[in-house]
Amino acid sequence: MCAEMEDRLDLPVEPATSSTQAVSTADVICTATTSSTPVFDDADVSPGTHINAVGAYTPEMQEIPPETVMRARLVVDHRESALAEAGDLLIPMKEGLFDEAHIHAELGEIIAGLSTGRTSENQITLFKSVGVAVQDVAAASAVLAATRSRDLGTRATL
Repeated sequence: MCAEMEDRLDLPVEPATSSTQAVSTADVICTATTSSTPVFDDADVSPGTHINAVGAYTPEMQEIPPETVMRARLVVDHRESALAEAGDLLIPMKEGLFDEAHIHAELGEIIAGLSTGRTSENQITLFKSVGVAVQDVAAASAVLAATRSRDLGTRATL
């Protein structure tokens, strides 16, 4: 994979030898697992890191350490869905580590200017997504409109 990505990106790509090595040097961490336990250690997350957590989409799954969730500015795709499905939130909430007030905002609130995102360069930010179909449709619609206005793409008949 590293060789393929080097060719595609024309950049050096090297595999990490451990999650500690990968996480401790990352500015952005993206997780997309079905793990039932955190996939990295909170101590490895540096100040200023942003985390996109798109796995752990059932109440039993957990890929982000509770300590990381607690010290991060937490943004979700949709509060109601996150509070019903996101084990990364539900498991530590059940343990009494925080409550739903810890959710700073929904992503749409930040995009609309109704809430703030990062407030300092050292702040850890966490976007927890469980997937909301209507948001996917809205994004696809925006992409389709942009490609049509630029006369891009190929029309296919199915």
